Amino acid sequence: MAYDTVHDDGRRDFHFLYGRWSVQHRRLKARGAGCDEWDVFAGASFTQGLMGGLVNVEDNDFPELRAQGVAIRTFDIENRRWSIYWVSSASGLLQAPVHGRFEDGIGLFHGEDLDGDRPVKVAYRWDGITGSTARWSQAFSYDDGETWETNWTMDFTRTA
Repeated sequence: MAYDTVHDDGRRDFHFLYGRWSVQHRRLKARGAGCDEWDVFAGASFTQGLMGGLVNVEDNDFPELRAQGVAIRTFDIENRRWSIYWVSSASGLLQAPVHGRFEDGIGLFHGEDLDGDRPVKVAYRWDGITGSTARWSQAFSYDDGETWETNWTMDFTRTA
């Protein structure tokens, strides 16, 4: 039996994302301001797993923005929980993580961060996962989780 098939503790949750993808992005033009206008742009991503699935790295290219980003995901074996970190080419800094897991085919991850100088609660959601598609979305709450505003979606289509 292959090493990664004997572990069904959650470390394989992101295996669906391994490989190359084209990505359709929708990003809210102004967050936390009641805006309903979106920037739409294309991108590409490549994800690979490391350490038998305990870590994966997603390299994102946003050609229209002349920017890149990297998601680094690590799996906590004891707590069966993922931590997701983001690095933007705008700063090169590792941003605050979100934490969570998959249940019934949906991944929910939460954390705290800053939007500019405003503290926000952050939620990531993975859903619509098939062999050739997936969707990620990001939402912020500026009122300690009372209301949420989705401000970015990424629709993935497998290319290789």
